[in-house]
Amino acid sequence: MKLIGILLIAFGIVALVYGGIRYTQTEQVLKIGPIEATEQKHKEIPLPPVLGIISIVGGVVLVVAGSRTRV
Repeated sequence: MKLIGILLIAFGIVALVYGGIRYTQTEQVLKIGPIEATEQKHKEIPLPPVLGIISIVGGVVLVVAGSRTRV
């Protein structure tokens, strides 16, 4: 449970700092015989700040709960 909590905290920090996941997609636009033309599109999956905060809080709760069960 501690490991999941730590991963949630890390994800929450990344979500707050970057605000989303960015990636590049390459698409083939034109192909005439041996000639090809491609286009790179930059896309983003936005992550709202509330998601980052909820992930951090949930991670802290799991880390604290995991440390209390090992008495």
